[in-house]
Amino acid sequence: QVQLVESGGGLVQAGGSLALSCAASGNIFSVNVMGWYRQAPGKQRELVAFITGGGRTNYADSVKGRFTISRDNAKNTVYLQMSSLKPDDTGVYYCNADLRGGWGPLRTYWGQGTQVTVSS
Repeated sequence: QVQLVESGGGLVQAGGSLALSCAASGNIFSVNVMGWYRQAPGKQRELVAFITGGGRTNYADSVKGRFTISRDNAKNTVYLQMSSLKPDDTGVYYCNADLRGGWGPLRTYWGQGTQVTVSS
């Protein structure tokens, strides 16, 4: 059984930094794109950043230059380093991975979410 387990997050003042990590575990055959989404209260979930297996990255305009996504393919882990945080970055952050578990088809898995709160 495949699961994504996130760690990191918490409370930080505006201008500060936080790091998130998310590890995929279980019977995994291959991992394609991994990414991070966030959902602020009363808003829809939105893409923050994603990274392909080959290392190509893409960021939401709102986080470009402040957030960095990376991954360790050997550990099936994706990271999000967040700096110069703003109150608008507050929300629940979810990791996401397109992967094949065992001999199954490619499908999308989600982490349980971790809260990030940026105080002004």
